[in-house]
Amino acid sequence: MTETLTGPFTLERDIKKSRFVARAAPVRTIEEADAFIAAIAAAEPDATHHCWAWQVGPHCRCHDAGEPSGTAGRPILQMITAQKLDLVAIVVTRWFGGVKLGAGGLVRAYGGTAAECLREAPKEELIERIRLSFHCPFSLLSLIQARLQEWAGIESAAPDFDSTGAQIVLTVPVEQQERVTQRLQDLTNGQATVEVLEDEEALPA
Repeated sequence: MTETLTGPFTLERDIKKSRFVARAAPVRTIEEADAFIAAIAAAEPDATHHCWAWQVGPHCRCHDAGEPSGTAGRPILQMITAQKLDLVAIVVTRWFGGVKLGAGGLVRAYGGTAAECLREAPKEELIERIRLSFHCPFSLLSLIQARLQEWAGIESAAPDFDSTGAQIVLTVPVEQQERVTQRLQDLTNGQATVEVLEDEEALPA
């Protein structure tokens, strides 16, 4: 089971006079992850280091931000992977307190702070979802919209109206794709042609 965070979460630790603050948040895109990291760096310009990592689907990145290579970003990223998280960005900010930790100490400090932050943060399961599109004539629109409200786990975007009806886009769990498609065809007496708009994506349950 893969999970993500339900919202931003912060954890602070003091290690040998250095202050470490981990801030983690759910993100949907690489751009959101980069913006989250940039905002923290801008808000804390007095910090010694802003080390970070993110995981967005098959993509991941990490950065040591001036710490010795491999002692900060990589350990943070490994904590995301170890806890089977996705769509997550985390920044561990350090204010140097005058005592050097050494390479092993830095790995433990950054990795441990990130691990504790992610472990304590509230989470939710990620479910693979897919977007489906179909055209609904005006004569059936009220019926279809009423049924959609009754179907658990189905999200419906605002209809896009044209001269004969409305184009409707649904976001549904992948496991429900065939059942939803069949229901729509039954309700429209086979008039609805259901199309997949894009590849599967992981979204919170």
